[in-house]
Amino acid sequence: MPDPNPPELPRRRFGPIPVRLLVPNVITLLAICAGLTAIRLSTEGRMELAVAAIVFAAVLDGIDGRVARMIKGQSKFGAELDSLADFVNFGVAPGLILYFWQLHDLNNVGWIAAMIFAISGGLRLARFNATMDDPNKPAFAANFFTGVPAPAGAITVLLPIYLAFLGAPTPPAVLTALYTLVIAVLMVSRLPVFSGKTVRMRVPPEMVLPVFVAVVFFIALLIGYPWHILSMCSVLYLLSLPIGWRSYRDHQRNAAAQAAPAVGAVVESPSPLVPPPGDSAPDDRPIRLN
Repeated sequence: MPDPNPPELPRRRFGPIPVRLLVPNVITLLAICAGLTAIRLSTEGRMELAVAAIVFAAVLDGIDGRVARMIKGQSKFGAELDSLADFVNFGVAPGLILYFWQLHDLNNVGWIAAMIFAISGGLRLARFNATMDDPNKPAFAANFFTGVPAPAGAITVLLPIYLAFLGAPTPPAVLTALYTLVIAVLMVSRLPVFSGKTVRMRVPPEMVLPVFVAVVFFIALLIGYPWHILSMCSVLYLLSLPIGWRSYRDHQRNAAAQAAPAVGAVVESPSPLVPPPGDSAPDDRPIRLN
């Protein structure tokens, strides 16, 4: 007969979580709030504020990872939360902004274009997470992304809106839809894109003040002339894609050229246990006398 009062299993107790693990996640949550707010603002027709919220989310996305590395606050939970934030902020939100801005004129075609862009952002993030620890990657590949990253794709796909804010003629909705699909294809493509991850982040002492001045100057320009700066950065980024592809090919050729002599050296110096080509191994069969 089973015991009517079975003993209680010990409850799992979690220790206190260090604050340094919470700070990056709070920044990521703020980025999600900015992305969701951008969606709401776009439904209300306040497109300038919606685009500004996406830019703010991109800034927070660039900060949270660096803050986590600086204070050693990386965690698996934070990595998953960051991927979710990127999908919302740089996949769903830009697609909906474009749809409410102009793509709705195309009815279902415009919705399909916005949906494909959002799905491409999600696929791009899933592939990045799946191949992040690929041991077969060459060393030089750490300095390149595979496809346009989601934040850059979100900032770049809004280029027609920047130009409209500057007073340029609004392009036909069909062209906006085609441009959206082109950026979506670039995100899920195998195009190597320069990432700058391995660029040295240390600044010489004599350059600290000039760097501060340059950063403040850029922020002032972005605040004073946001649509000019965003348009120029988007165009320059698109123009830099062939340069990144060419740089990757150069690294690939150099790696192949360095590997070729090593392979040749192994072939030219065979093991002493293996007879060289042209020579036959000793015949151990008994000699037949006629």
